Amino acid sequence: MARGKKSIERVTELMNDPVHIRNIGIVAHIDHGKTTLSDNLLAGAGIISEELAGRQLFMDSDEEEQARGITIDSSNVSMVHEYGGNDFLINMIDTPGHVDFGGDVTRAMRAVDGAVVLVDAVEGTMPQTETVLRQALKEGVRPVLFINKVDRLINELKVDEMEMQIRLGKVIDKVNKLVKGMNEKAYNEGWRLDATNGTVAFGSALYNWAVSVPFMQKSGVSFKEVYEKCKTGDMKSLAKSSPLCEVVLDMVVKHLPDPVTAQKRRIKVIWKGDASSTEGKAMLNCDPSGPATLMITDISFDPHAGEVSTGRLFSGRIKRGSEVYVMGTARKVNRLQQVGIFMGPTRVEVEELAAGNIAAVTGLKDAIVGSTVTTLQDMTPFESLKHYSEPVVTVAVEAKNMKDLPKLVEVLRQVAKEDPTLQVTINEETGEHLISGMGELHLEIITGRIKRDKGVEILTSEPIVVYRETATQKAGPVEGKSPNRHNRFYIELEPLPEEIVNLIKNGEISMNQTQLERRDILVSAGMEKDEAKNLKDIYGTNMFLDMTKGIQYLNETMELILEGVHEALAGGPLADEPVQNVKLRLVDVKLHEDAIHRGPAQVIPAVRSAVKAGLLLAGDSLLEPMQKIQITVPTDQMGNATAQIQGRRGQVFDMQSEGDTITVVGKAPVAELFGFAGDIRSATEGRAMWNTEFAGFEIVPNNMTKDVVLGIRKRKGLKETVPTPSDYLA
Repeated sequence: MARGKKSIERVTELMNDPVHIRNIGIVAHIDHGKTTLSDNLLAGAGIISEELAGRQLFMDSDEEEQARGITIDSSNVSMVHEYGGNDFLINMIDTPGHVDFGGDVTRAMRAVDGAVVLVDAVEGTMPQTETVLRQALKEGVRPVLFINKVDRLINELKVDEMEMQIRLGKVIDKVNKLVKGMNEKAYNEGWRLDATNGTVAFGSALYNWAVSVPFMQKSGVSFKEVYEKCKTGDMKSLAKSSPLCEVVLDMVVKHLPDPVTAQKRRIKVIWKGDASSTEGKAMLNCDPSGPATLMITDISFDPHAGEVSTGRLFSGRIKRGSEVYVMGTARKVNRLQQVGIFMGPTRVEVEELAAGNIAAVTGLKDAIVGSTVTTLQDMTPFESLKHYSEPVVTVAVEAKNMKDLPKLVEVLRQVAKEDPTLQVTINEETGEHLISGMGELHLEIITGRIKRDKGVEILTSEPIVVYRETATQKAGPVEGKSPNRHNRFYIELEPLPEEIVNLIKNGEISMNQTQLERRDILVSAGMEKDEAKNLKDIYGTNMFLDMTKGIQYLNETMELILEGVHEALAGGPLADEPVQNVKLRLVDVKLHEDAIHRGPAQVIPAVRSAVKAGLLLAGDSLLEPMQKIQITVPTDQMGNATAQIQGRRGQVFDMQSEGDTITVVGKAPVAELFGFAGDIRSATEGRAMWNTEFAGFEIVPNNMTKDVVLGIRKRKGLKETVPTPSDYLA
């Protein structure tokens, strides 16, 4: 314990020196060994015992994580590492690898400056490796590579020394190809991964050894020696002469940037405000004496302290009692009650924290994940976090005992705050509440936690698929009349071009930008200048343009018009499912001159009905979520694997063989994939390894649309007929 205490004291000393800080994330595909690697790094830093490292799974502190053997939540830890005669503070986040928890990776990437990308030497790069790498590069996070499970290459695949080096070289080439494809500029500026300069390390997290070219030169351990010792199973002496902790953390300190260097590059990526403003300069320079700017990347609940918000402090200092504002909420002061850092599952309180650190604070009542928190009363918020997947599966939950209903509502609000990739719909009238998540496992974990951690007994329905609606052609102008007939709105609708949808999804355009900057990006993507100039709102992946000229009272009515548009797009006319990828143009408006006759009760229903009728006239279609499936099986099981995809309305579009295994790549609708795990296991005698990842939405086949629409309407208690435009136009 003395050593642990000493490390905490040293951590708090180093916090004030950003040049000696490294904020890193460990990212990889599921089961490639992230948490085992984290364990060994912590053992090297004296935080846990070396005997338990790799088995203790210190970062998987949740009992569900321990039981399933997978990481579900990102966990943070701070430790000290000595390199070149100096101590460095390393703030590390261990992230999940399962596709259902990809949102945690996105959020972790906002808090860190560098990432250790882990790849299994035998499996090579997998779909989730690609996704996490893309998330890192999108956030301006610099990668280094650790190739894990090298011992498996030697002992299971029986490769010789030459073949081993060729295989490892192939993994590096593949990762480099991904980096170059995703961000060529960074690749050319020195982000290319190269074993000779030390940005790649090889080893075995389970047996606690690693090597890199610079470390080999320093320690005299050769590749030949590594090969021999693995072959004879003498991992212990390898771990002594070439300890994993030293090799990986040396690589981190030498090649990943400190906050001062990183922020000069990253702030431009994650913040679209004025770089010459006070806060802009302070963040670019990671200035501890500037205004405090904190981006919340995670929220968890502590039974004693309540809500704990974790986030990256980009400038300024925070301490207990600091008064801060949460951007985007009513400008109420939030007072910080505690300021600390995470050491795995425990939180250590500190007096104050300076720019460049990852902070854990309590007292932010108004913050949600993605909030910008600052001592300034007004500031351009950070770019919102863009998740690569969308909620595609829903379960209905209700309290087992009616007396638990108020508690359940409170718990669901907490859960939605903790995990922004969940969508929670609370219906206080019917008592039925919907939780939408990334997949079956995601929802299983969340509902399990509600029962176990939050102590609410609930009943859950079978999983339901979340569909979307979209326009397929042009329609309008459609006239929407207010109930009193004194106000009329004329709206045109059409599909939004794919280039512009992608700009919204990638966060390249948002309502946070200046009008001029947004207009130029839209024009270069092919939008007419006049339209780009009149963009009034982006809702999901839909755009609302005000193309009217000189209409009296329109400005004061615009907020109500947008509310009507949002209501219509939140639940489309076909099946009350969210609408996406539609461009709406307001082309004319007739308003009553007396404000009392154009209030919310008149404007909102008029706009809502015009949009819903317009969508039906514009060929409103139902879209279903798809998942890409990759199944690796022995060659003799190939037929069974392809049958599993094709039997679920899926299609196979690629097959790659390597040795005696074959990888089948295809896609299928989420609606057909319930129970897939059990079926693929029994069809291939348990010899299949598979992955799924979100692959966007596709139009439901014509011959099925009517049945699917009526099925959803029945489930939601809507009229069981396919709606027509006249249902909405009075």
